Amino acid sequence: MSTSNSSGGKCPVMHGAMTSAGQSNRDWWPEALNLDILHQHDTKTNPMDPNFNYREEVKSLDFEGLKRDLHALMTDSQSWWPADWGHYGGLMIRMAWHAAGSYRIADGRGGAATGNQRFAPLNSWPDNVNLDKARRLLWPIKKKYGNKISWADLIVLAGTIAYESMGLKVYGFAYGREDIWHPEKDTYWGAEKEWLAPSDSRYGDVDKPESMENPLAAVQMGLIYVNPEGVNGNPDPLKTAQQVRETFARMAMNDEETVALTAGGHTVGKCHGNGDADNLGPDPEAADVTEQGLGWNNHTTRGIGRDTVTSGIEGAWTTNPTQWDNGYFYLLFNYDWELKKSPAGAWQWEPINIKEEDKPVDVEDPSVRLNPIMTDADMAMIKDPAYRKISERFYNDPAYFSEVFARAWFKLTHRDLGPKVRYLGPSVPSDTLIWQDPIPEGATDYDVGALKAKIADSGLSIGEMVATAWDSARTYRGSDLRGGANGARIRLAPQKDWIGNEPERLSKVLTTLEPIANDAGASIADTLVLAGNVGIEMAAKAAGVDVTVPFSPGRGDATDDMTDGDSFAPLEPVADGFRNWSKKSYVVKAEELLLDRAQLLGLTAAEMVVLVGGMRMLDTNYGQTQHGVLTDNVGTLSNDFFVNLTDMQYTWKPLDEQTYAIVDRQSGQQKWTATRADLVFGSNSILRSYAEVYAQDDNKEKFVNDFVSAWTKVMNNDRFDLRV
Repeated sequence: MSTSNSSGGKCPVMHGAMTSAGQSNRDWWPEALNLDILHQHDTKTNPMDPNFNYREEVKSLDFEGLKRDLHALMTDSQSWWPADWGHYGGLMIRMAWHAAGSYRIADGRGGAATGNQRFAPLNSWPDNVNLDKARRLLWPIKKKYGNKISWADLIVLAGTIAYESMGLKVYGFAYGREDIWHPEKDTYWGAEKEWLAPSDSRYGDVDKPESMENPLAAVQMGLIYVNPEGVNGNPDPLKTAQQVRETFARMAMNDEETVALTAGGHTVGKCHGNGDADNLGPDPEAADVTEQGLGWNNHTTRGIGRDTVTSGIEGAWTTNPTQWDNGYFYLLFNYDWELKKSPAGAWQWEPINIKEEDKPVDVEDPSVRLNPIMTDADMAMIKDPAYRKISERFYNDPAYFSEVFARAWFKLTHRDLGPKVRYLGPSVPSDTLIWQDPIPEGATDYDVGALKAKIADSGLSIGEMVATAWDSARTYRGSDLRGGANGARIRLAPQKDWIGNEPERLSKVLTTLEPIANDAGASIADTLVLAGNVGIEMAAKAAGVDVTVPFSPGRGDATDDMTDGDSFAPLEPVADGFRNWSKKSYVVKAEELLLDRAQLLGLTAAEMVVLVGGMRMLDTNYGQTQHGVLTDNVGTLSNDFFVNLTDMQYTWKPLDEQTYAIVDRQSGQQKWTATRADLVFGSNSILRSYAEVYAQDDNKEKFVNDFVSAWTKVMNNDRFDLRV
């Protein structure tokens, strides 16, 4: 191998294995279906032993010892990154907040429940500048308690303890967040190619916040919420108020919670913009190896203490930024505010003629007092009429403000942890909150065999039973652990009226099964799932395979009082490739929508393939359309879908933008019709490799068994009581 002294030597290895060179398949074929989101978080990425169970490990944690250490950390200022006013509370709160605040209700993705703030892109978002320092300050504690505390739990707990250390009576805390070990590839953060690109690109009309692209919640790429300087950096509190309202609603917060969180978040800590942002080095992902994972380091001028640059805005919001008090509202209501520029050139609001004693002191020199500041979002809290009314109540009733904030903070930091049954630790609140999607315990002592017999004799078709069970379970989202068959909320508003649930068919099935469930002493939730199982067993038997679909009783039936209809609305599917249905025509391709649904259900690519093939055979298509029903034996759980999809005696021709004809090559006659959600299993090389497995003559029984296994996984996704 030749070398060249002038160029420093040619690379001595083949570039095909290099991480920084060479073209990937996505580079060559950018329109190809990307199945990576179904393969992320594989066991190969996890460094823990196969039998390691964090949720069991954390139960042996020294909870009180950890809290003591965190309290001590708050005032243990380090010279390499000194604490403002000798207290790290503001920094730790911002870290926890920005971890939890990335959650959005539309698809349940984002949030703090996986510790994903450690990885790109979140670790390098412009809005997360210097949060890498907060995590490094926590490292000695993580090192000490090791496997008994996850990063995900520790990040949120640090913010909660920070509030407690500054005087807030916190509402509670639950452990149980399990770490991931590489970036989440399933979360769409926006299509922009540059950080902080103008928000116009993700709005139909930037003056109409509700037109923001779903499922996004933040107004610009790289922000957690809204631009603190105003819409696209132009101060206008009334316009900002509209964006704040829409953004917080997309993160599951109402107006009162929004005001409480804004005020409570800004009661402590400060903004940093006392310097030149151009002196900051690259973000953590782009930084040199010598930075050892830290980013935004200033090697040109002093960049710590009072000279820190983060948002570019400079100053504290309150007179006493390390104390939980009502100072935020005191300053907002008792002074007039004017626009000024920070030393870093950012727009901020400062009070006019403020009393010296109302100014916060400098973070390093208590003999120096400086103006407090407000962001455009802060000014929105008194300029927007609805927000102002809430702010006035909080100002006049500090105890009420503290209570509302503590509950809102708990909701913010626990929204994606799942139902209360998953909460661990000694500080779990006794209250059951409606946003936790409560479900009562269901009966387990009824005769399952007798119930199955009555279901089989009910007169319902296989398609009706299987499709209804599927619709009940498909709402599950592994992103925030909501939805699923448990609770039987499919019979309640709003789900009973969702077009994708075929309300007329659903009503027929429920009318038939509810009295059967009542007579047996079983929940409707159990009965719906069991009916699907019965249909599958009947169809498998017709295919010559005797199989018993696993079933675990114990699901409960939720009531209207236990259901927050507004928060359940985002769980409505807009498409379901498993039932070959789409609510309308979308720019996103049908196979991509199918992939998204499969990922939320926690399915692997192989499980997705076998489920689609089986569902087509069971006559579960929406409206009983025949697209993709590639068989002459509907209702038989055979592998015909894969056999005929891979049979070269057929050719495939488009009928319109949505459907295709499968035509016999010799006769020229149309045999079947299909959609993209069918043909992708023959066209995509990876999916075809799975389809060919199930098309083989020797895999007919494997197909049935694999279908049953994948089906059971979907039915039990929300059975957290069954998980070890």
